Amino acid sequence: MRGREGAGPPPAERAKIPNRRREPGRAGCGMAQDTTAPTLDFKYWLDKAVEWGQATTLETQKDVCLHLPQLQEFLQQTYETLKHMNSIVAIQQFPLIGQLLGRLCWNPFVIGYDESQKTLMWCLCCLYSSEPQNPVELKANSWIRSLLCHLLSSSKWESNEAETTTFISALGYTSADYYCHLVENMVSSLVTELRGNQFNGLTVQGRVPASRVNAVSLFCLPLITLPDITPLLETLLLYHGGAPKEILSSQFLEAVNDAFLKKKISLSESAVFSLWLRHLPSLENTTLHVLDQLVSIQMNSLEEVTCVIKDSFLPQAASHPAIFRIVNEIFKNALLETDGTPEVMTIIQVFTQLFVQVHQNENKQHKFPLKAYFPHHHQPLVIALLRRPFELPATHWSQHLTHISDMLKALVEDTNISSSDLLEIWFLVACFGEWLDIAAEQLLKTAVEPDALLWLLAFYYCPQNENLQRIQTMAEARAVYNHLMMLFNTTTLSVRDLQAAVNYITDTEQRYTQHLITHLLTNFLLLSSSGHMIAQEYISHITETTDISKEVRSLLSRTAYRINQNGKENQKTVKLLNELLQKLNV
Repeated sequence: MRGREGAGPPPAERAKIPNRRREPGRAGCGMAQDTTAPTLDFKYWLDKAVEWGQATTLETQKDVCLHLPQLQEFLQQTYETLKHMNSIVAIQQFPLIGQLLGRLCWNPFVIGYDESQKTLMWCLCCLYSSEPQNPVELKANSWIRSLLCHLLSSSKWESNEAETTTFISALGYTSADYYCHLVENMVSSLVTELRGNQFNGLTVQGRVPASRVNAVSLFCLPLITLPDITPLLETLLLYHGGAPKEILSSQFLEAVNDAFLKKKISLSESAVFSLWLRHLPSLENTTLHVLDQLVSIQMNSLEEVTCVIKDSFLPQAASHPAIFRIVNEIFKNALLETDGTPEVMTIIQVFTQLFVQVHQNENKQHKFPLKAYFPHHHQPLVIALLRRPFELPATHWSQHLTHISDMLKALVEDTNISSSDLLEIWFLVACFGEWLDIAAEQLLKTAVEPDALLWLLAFYYCPQNENLQRIQTMAEARAVYNHLMMLFNTTTLSVRDLQAAVNYITDTEQRYTQHLITHLLTNFLLLSSSGHMIAQEYISHITETTDISKEVRSLLSRTAYRINQNGKENQKTVKLLNELLQKLNV
């Protein structure tokens, strides 16, 4: 599920906005001879706003009233346009917008009409700079905040404006200062009310009616991106009054998540986690947003991918089993929908690594058992996959991988296993792809009995065994492996020497066999000294003659990331990896 583009009034509220026009030249007002305004004609409406002033005469009041339905329609269209822009672009494209909104906010007939006050708030919030870069933007933010504060308080004070102004002056405030303090005090009061009053050490939180909490969440909608409101947002997100149903407005939850995704607001981890637990569509939107972001923008390294995923808070939130299982399910569906594309697979593997780090660093008293995250999986297999490679001596990696392979083989070769169970097991293994990359390296680096590790790789690339496909893949991979081991210690090597292996890639119609052999060949080039000399030539040849350049780039990126994390590989390999990646990323 995907959220709406930008925060905005919910459809139900937009439906209240009337879509009607008055005929031009309607009797009763001499000024109202032509009420037809071009779409988003800011000059027309600014001229009108200047003409009206604060509507102090009967004639201007009649003219304002005659134009109100069209003005409200214009403001709604303006908001629908602004919500797709950032504040800088909006002001550049519509230079008169600030003057217009500022004048309309002080016209009591405008802000008193139907939904106009709320729509003005939405428009002002769209102009607010979440990260002001210069004094002009800082000043503009201050001006917007003062207007919003005025709008919030206008309904209470407009009937006594003269008396209010005198009262404010007597306190030693300007109007802008007073209204800012008013909002701060209002937020503080609401936060105190929601957190509950302390009485003899007891919190009486349940005394706040659910309808009151819902009303407060709706009140926040047009103000979500204002920094002064953040304490109230967090208090609402963390509030639990014991009601059986969700008491916060779904529009509020959706708008907060949208603002958070667009980095218009900052929230604490606990507030974000509570948001996603309360509103699953927000969690789904965030997960899909991260996937879209990483797939649509080509990342040059896994460090960049890691940074984006960490900043999303998803790995941290996944420490809660319910969130982990939902995110994992979304990732699995994305992987199936994209036919196992390498970019999506790599994103899932990085997320899983970050989740494991968070889980291992959790306080033991607050840590959930592994079964809560993987309730339907063989627990010894889960435990084995969760072990990070650096937790074991490198000399034990082959033994550990053989153990994983043996457990897997016993599970998937059970004649009673269903196709859905097989898919779940495969996806579990795929999430921990770091061990698969190490398996391919171990085959070439150490004196190891290859069958178990080759079977592990064959299962990963070919989980289904219809028509004995996996057996055929295993046989072809074994032939290439034997050929590569014969060449491993050769002092001089050419692409022609690897032609037999290359032919398997270019000739086979089985994609999974092609990918497995590419995995072995790429590791051979990185790990053998003679392979270093022809690596660039071979990679160019194979990526130009086949469609597996993404597969090779993904494999090289994962290898470079693991080396950078461990720092134990020789510098020649590191240099070669960087050169190959640079060439592929061009």
